[in-house]
Amino acid sequence: MIKVLLADDQALVRGALAALLQLESDIDVVAEVGRGDEVLAAAVGSGAEVCLLDIEMPGQDGIETARQLAAEAPHVQSLIVTTFGRPGYLRRAMESGASGFVVKDTPASELAEAVRRVHSGLRVVDPSLASESLAAGANPLSARERDVLRAALDGAPVTEIATRVFLSPGTVRNYLSSAIGKTGTSTRTQAAQHAQDQGWL
Repeated sequence: MIKVLLADDQALVRGALAALLQLESDIDVVAEVGRGDEVLAAAVGSGAEVCLLDIEMPGQDGIETARQLAAEAPHVQSLIVTTFGRPGYLRRAMESGASGFVVKDTPASELAEAVRRVHSGLRVVDPSLASESLAAGANPLSARERDVLRAALDGAPVTEIATRVFLSPGTVRNYLSSAIGKTGTSTRTQAAQHAQDQGWL
């Protein structure tokens, strides 16, 4: 039996995934959590071999959770299952150590097969997303530009962004200007939104 942990902050989605996977004769859902920062302990405690991770979860997102599992529980494989099928997310997920990336509207039989393939050490990527990711290219933003744009998402003024990311307002302006240029937008709010839409943040 392949022991699976489900991590999704939406109980209804978690329940549906569990019900579908439990229909498979070789898959056993051994744990369910609603927060990213609960995954590692739950995976170790339950003996899970494959963790299905949503991207947007409280506590810690799925990409950071995959990175944590790769570092601290390398015997556990991560499979990102998300509604956010963005090329930038795919690239970041694979770089973080995830073994697979599929969207939530994947048919149940394909999801079960993805679990089996990841469990056996293979990588699984949604084919259309893989094509989009290759076409989109690498994330053009530096780590600091991403930090500044994340802080700018809610439209905060430069001084507040500077406080949040522990930089001077002048340095924040420089990073914002650079990010606006790289995203081909006109304002910091547009740049932040574009970067989020691309999955770069």
